[in-house]
Amino acid sequence: MSKRILWSLMTLSAVLVALYAIGLLAAPSIRPPFIQNLFSKFPGLTSIHFIGGAIAIVAGAFQFSASLRSKHLSLHRLLGRFYVGAILFSGAAGLVLAINSIGGPYVQTGFGLMAIFWLATTFKAYQLIRNGDVKAHENWMTRSYAVTLAGVTLRLYLGISVVLGIKFFDAYPVLAWICWVPNLLIAELLLRHKANIAKAFSRPGLSDSYQARAVRRMP
Repeated sequence: MSKRILWSLMTLSAVLVALYAIGLLAAPSIRPPFIQNLFSKFPGLTSIHFIGGAIAIVAGAFQFSASLRSKHLSLHRLLGRFYVGAILFSGAAGLVLAINSIGGPYVQTGFGLMAIFWLATTFKAYQLIRNGDVKAHENWMTRSYAVTLAGVTLRLYLGISVVLGIKFFDAYPVLAWICWVPNLLIAELLLRHKANIAKAFSRPGLSDSYQARAVRRMP
């Protein structure tokens, strides 16, 4: 049940961020100054980045639905193609925007590396599933989506900085890193924890039914 609740919260957050991105595209009046600056200087790239990010964050959330994978494999594969394609365009546009972003080298490097990691982890996941390595594909998809969720964590931390009264230009260099690096670290810890549990319960002598129950309890 806890896994279902966590997935529901993640998916709800993804949908809300996607709707916010679409709102920024459709209603220029609600754009924050730094977003308006991006649209003013790079209208095409910014639109591609926002549209691709909105598609990726929603499509990616549904890729983690076990029932979708088991009951509707063709839909799972279709959403996967949308996810990879959206990141290809959004990540490439994001890399260009990062290099030209305001805030100085810390901001540019932080968002630039995020775009590179986003593209690299997604490409690795795609390459593995093309080679038929489902388990490794799932692990790299977890890493890829951890970076995708920067769309959620960036806005969360930005809101916290506003509540704390931290000026935007003071917070922005930090946000460029903490919106995605902790996500990747958490994903890595979860993957290692899952691998350790699977290894522990694969020891000889454990009954098949006990192993099955243990696997079902894995995060």
